Parts: sequence; structure tokens; C-alpha cells
Amino acid sequence: MKVLLSHNFYQSSSPSGEDVVFNAERELLKANGVEVITYERWNDDILKFPSYKKLTLPFGLFWSKVTYNELKQLIKKEKPDIAHFHNIFYLISPSAYYACKDAGIPVIQTLHNFRFFCVSGLLMRDGKVCEECVGKLPWRGVVYGCYKDSRLYSIPIALMEGIHRFIGTWRNKIDAYIALTEFCKKKFVECGLPKEKIFIKPNFLLNPPEPDFSDYGYAIFLGRLSQEKGVDVILEALKILNPGNYRNFKVKIVGDGPMRKTLEDKAVLEKMGNIEFTGRMDFNNCIKLLKRSKFMIMPAKWYEGFPMTIRESFACGKAVIASRLGSMAEIVEDGKTGLLFEPDNPEDLVEKIKWMIENEDACIKMGKNARRVFEEKYTAERNLEILMKIYHSVLEKNR
Repeated sequence: MKVLLSHNFYQSSSPSGEDVVFNAERELLKANGVEVITYERWNDDILKFPSYKKLTLPFGLFWSKVTYNELKQLIKKEKPDIAHFHNIFYLISPSAYYACKDAGIPVIQTLHNFRFFCVSGLLMRDGKVCEECVGKLPWRGVVYGCYKDSRLYSIPIALMEGIHRFIGTWRNKIDAYIALTEFCKKKFVECGLPKEKIFIKPNFLLNPPEPDFSDYGYAIFLGRLSQEKGVDVILEALKILNPGNYRNFKVKIVGDGPMRKTLEDKAVLEKMGNIEFTGRMDFNNCIKLLKRSKFMIMPAKWYEGFPMTIRESFACGKAVIASRLGSMAEIVEDGKTGLLFEPDNPEDLVEKIKWMIENEDACIKMGKNARRVFEEKYTAERNLEILMKIYHSVLEKNR
């Protein structure tokens, strides 16, 4: 089998979760004898565009002539059996699907977020879940300025989503979709995708670390420091947590992002000695810190697709405290692999943190359960099995 694997990278200096998944999937397929050809574009290249080309960029969201022509040539040369896309925004564009279909190549699209139906891509507005555009045209995204808090910038995104929905691109030019969880599948069906075309394949971890069930007395957050990730909820919870009874307990915040300075300034102002900001760290150092932690906290306020950090925590044998929201409430089994708390509720988060600290044996047992779940569901071997079944199913249907 020969697979055309395609992805639009965001920033070379800051790989996204989608970038990581794409690279891992490519390595997984190659390591197992699947011939892989790639078509990649980088949003960093936009910065190098001349001024006149930047002005035409919004039109490229609808249709990229460059992508269409390049893919047609690549397909003619390589003759792949199937095309699998991860992210197509902003430079690849939906024209990629048409190039494949015009050449008779079946198309699969992995859905990492809600960009096809939501201007922000997150189903989130003003720091809270928003479903006003679910199942509807996304004009409200323009009214609210959901993309970069700008009505002007939101217009081309909303038009792209609406036009391609109207002409049937999402329904007719894509043979199968891959959702990361059952929750995501349900939400995409509500958005208008055909249920029978959606397969479920979670994220996985290549070369997982050995689990470590010991700890150094701290919890950890790993991820981007942005509004949707809910790190501010951790700070509010630590303000409530009685320092007299838990003076030796700390939370390490690992990551960077637009809210970092605000969060750090707040911690200094509130004299919060029980929190430490480490900044961005490479994968290996993140894993080292994670393996030494007591548990991981995932306080996201939006419908996370499949948080990479939960996968990593399970691999390391660590329980997770996560928001009772979307896919997180599906992946983390309350009382078995971690605890769930009400989203954006620091008081409830405090109660869950206290329980983890005071019930050390149960916390370790949850970590062991988490590792067991990882071995059952999130290994490379299991993921390859699922992915190949999807490929063969789509090829058989299009034969």
C-alpha cells in the first residue's frame, strides 16, 4: 500500500499537537512497511510572502491553486492508493480534496479540532464552551469576532466553512473521517458530518517510557498557557488550598503561551510559593518531570480532542485530575484512572487535589490502572491495527 500523508504545519518554532501526531503516524507507517509519500506546507511561509500575495491569502482559504496543481503532479508521479490529511489550514486548503478526487484517490481526514464548523476551531467563546454554530452556518462567529477577536479576520474563515458546507465538500469529497473519541464523533455528527463516515482512532505514543509509581510530592500541568487550557483555575485552587496542611505540596506548570506573564505575575502578587513555572521544556525533560510527579492536572475549559498529556500521563503510570468535559471525561475514568472535577470550578478542583494527597495508595493504584489502559488502547501497535483497518475499509468501499 502507498499512502499520501499530508499536513499543514503551524509554526516550526512551536510544534502543535497535530504536528506531533502527524510525524508519529508517518514514522509508524514507515516502520511497518507502508510506503509513505508526504505533501506538507508551513504557515511560517506566510511571513515570507510579498505584500500583494498576503492580500490574496483570504482567497487561498477557499481554494489554493498551488496546492491543487502540486498535488495533481505528485499523484500522477507517485500513484498513491489513498490520501490521508491531518490539517489543511491555512495554505493547503480544501482544494487538496478535489485534486485527489479528480485523480480517483480516496480521501481520509483526521479531525483534530472543530475548524470545519467553528470560526475559532475550539467551540469556545469568552472562556466558555460555545455551540451556537453547531449544525448551523457560522455567521455568528463573525458577529462575535471569534477568530483572533476580530470580525474582519473572522469573515474569510466563516465564508470558507459556509461555502464548502453549502457545495458539499465536507460531505462528498471526503470518504472517511477519523475522530479521536466517541464524544468527538457525536459532536461532529451534530455539526453535520455523516455518521457512517466517521471512524474512531485515538492518539498514541511511540516508544513509551517505563512507568514510575513513585513521586516527589508535586502535581504537574503540561501544555500551552492559553485561556482554553484553564491554568488560571489551578492558581485559584492553590489560593484556596490550606498552606498549613499542605505546605510541602507544589504544582509545576510546564509550558509557555500568551497567558504565561499574566499567570506568573499573579502568582508573585499573591505570594504563591506552592507553584513553579518552568517554561517550555523538550519532550524528554517533560517526561522526567511527569514520571516524578504525584499526578497530572488537566483543567481545560474547551472540548479537547485527545490531550497528548493524558496519553503521556497514562504511559508514565500517573493518575489524572481532569475537567468533567467532553473527551476528557471519556478518557479519564473517574475513580479508576483519575478524578474528574467540574470545569472552571477551583473549589471542586481543590477537593480532588486534597483527596489525591490524602489517599496516596489509591492515587498509586489509579496510576497503575492508567498504565494498563495505555497498554490496552494507546500503544503504537494498537494504533497501527486500527489505522490499517480504516485504510482497507475505505479502499474496499472505493474499489
